[in-house]
Amino acid sequence: MLADPTRRNPARRTIRRGPGDHLREALILLGRGHAVIARHGEKPWASITFSGSRHTIALAFHGADAVAAGEELVAALPDHEFTIPGQIVADAQVVAVAHTMLPRPVLEVEVEVLLLEDA
Repeated sequence: MLADPTRRNPARRTIRRGPGDHLREALILLGRGHAVIARHGEKPWASITFSGSRHTIALAFHGADAVAAGEELVAALPDHEFTIPGQIVADAQVVAVAHTMLPRPVLEVEVEVLLLEDA
C-alpha cells in the first residue's frame, strides 16, 4: 500500500527551537560541555525602539574539571560573541557565583542575558 502524500510523517516533524533554547546551548558550549542548566527564567523586555527577552539562567558545574570550565565561563561571558539566530545579545553578565568544595567541588553560576530581536 502506498503512503498518503497528504499526511505528514511524524518522523520528519521539525522541532522549533526558540532563542532560549539557542542561548542555553551556547552557554553549555561556553562551559565546555560541563554546564548543567539548573534553572531558566525568561521575561519579555521592550523599550521604545527594541523588543526582546531577559533570561536568567542558573548553571551548575560538578567536579574539578567542570569547576575550571565554569570559572572560564565566568571570565569570558561579558565579552563573548554569541551567535543566536534572529537575536542580538545586548547584555550578558554574571550576577551570582557560589563555590562549594566538600564533599565534591561544585560551582553555581547565575547569569542574566538580554536578547533583542534582530530586525
